[in-house]
Amino acid sequence: MGTIVTAVAVVLALAAGLGIGKTLARGAGRQRMAEAEELIRRREEETRERMATLEKELELKGKAKQLELRQQFDNEAQASREKIRNQELRNKQKNDVLEKKSEVLDRRDLEITQRERTVIVREKALVQQEKKYQALVDDWYTKIEKAAGLTSQEAKKQLVESVISEAKHEAAKSVRRIEEEARESAEKNAKKIIALATQRVAVDFVNENSVSVVHLPNEEMKGRIIGREGRNIRALEAATGIDFIVDDTPEAVILSGHNPVRRAVASRVLQQLIQDGRIHPGRIEEIVQKVEQEIEKEMAQAGEQATFDVGVHGMHPDLIKLLGRLRYRTSYSQNQLSHAVEVAFINGIMAAELGLNVKIARRAGLLHDIGKAVDHEVEGSHALIGMELARKYNEHPDVCHAIGAHHEDIKMESALDVITQVADALSGARPGARREMFESYIKRLNDLEGIAQSFEGVEKTFAIQAGREIRVMVEAEKVDDDGSLVLSKDIARKIEQEMTYPGQIRVVVIRESRAVEYAR
Repeated sequence: MGTIVTAVAVVLALAAGLGIGKTLARGAGRQRMAEAEELIRRREEETRERMATLEKELELKGKAKQLELRQQFDNEAQASREKIRNQELRNKQKNDVLEKKSEVLDRRDLEITQRERTVIVREKALVQQEKKYQALVDDWYTKIEKAAGLTSQEAKKQLVESVISEAKHEAAKSVRRIEEEARESAEKNAKKIIALATQRVAVDFVNENSVSVVHLPNEEMKGRIIGREGRNIRALEAATGIDFIVDDTPEAVILSGHNPVRRAVASRVLQQLIQDGRIHPGRIEEIVQKVEQEIEKEMAQAGEQATFDVGVHGMHPDLIKLLGRLRYRTSYSQNQLSHAVEVAFINGIMAAELGLNVKIARRAGLLHDIGKAVDHEVEGSHALIGMELARKYNEHPDVCHAIGAHHEDIKMESALDVITQVADALSGARPGARREMFESYIKRLNDLEGIAQSFEGVEKTFAIQAGREIRVMVEAEKVDDDGSLVLSKDIARKIEQEMTYPGQIRVVVIRESRAVEYAR
């Protein structure tokens, strides 16, 4: 029972404590709520104050921006007004200038109109005067023709001939007088000028196919090249197969031989011997062997370079060496290796246009003159020799046939044969490829002599100095000293008009008078 009472007492105490705690908690909560409400109220007041402050600041900034924009607008408007005023001023000035020009043009038009009227009046007066004077001239011509017994055309012709003849003689006398004065006052300078001019236009007429020239440092070197009792020159000729000509040509040795490779070897051997200074048979044979090897190597390299340039591959090495030998072969001064490469390119272009095999066409063009590499050693046409060489080294049958047919030594059978012949002709005939042939050179000399011979009083003509000088012998009875000067100029003018020639041609007129008597 006591326990129950105690328990009840504890429960009641707990309930009382809980009630008291709740009461105390409610009082503390109401206080905190009051404090929170007071804080919120203060925060709301602060926010309203800040909002009011921000509104005032925004209002002030808006007014400032408005003032700035208005000021900017006013400035731009002022600038536009200034620009418009300046433009109006310039337009006004231009209008003033145009008005002044218009006034000037009006005045000029008026002046021109007045001058035209004056000119028309004067023209009418001149026409009347011209008719009057023409009538007088016609009457004068009629009287003169009756008195002279000649027509006006005949009289004009005689007058013109007389004036021309007199003018020529007067001109000849003046030219002669000027030349004599110049000769007397500047003989040394004239000789110097003539010597320089002669040296610049002088041309050696040399056959490049069989002759080469090696220049020597001095005349004493000729004796060393000949050697004691001629043993050195005999050794050179025996080792190279080339004739060494040591004559009166100053400081030069002429190498003569039809094989261009041997001439190249001989020329290089002689140059190396001169540079080395040791000239004797043993040294000669040693240098010849060395130079031959160098030349062979250079020819092989030249052949390889040609095949590379053209784009031809797989060619036999011996055929490439033969192709390189064309480097030392010329035809009318045209290098045959360059000619072969050029023909190869032309052949390829034409083959492409015709739809043929471009590689085969280039191969045929490159090898078309391969026979010239050995035609000094093998008898026959170089086209047929080249065809056999190509067959020997297993070239394509079409290539072999094109080589043999490019000069029509055999019958043409394909388009490749035709274009190879055409490409060969194009390369050889293009301007500057080859020098003039001997026949055209002889024809030019004959034409030169014929032009000089066509003038009256000319007795004989001689073209000398490879056609760079024409000497004209005249009859002394028909051409006097003054006439010879006029004749030389007339011949020179006719040559300039009718002939085409390199450099210049000197015209020399020679007049000789002889008096012969016999004593009996």
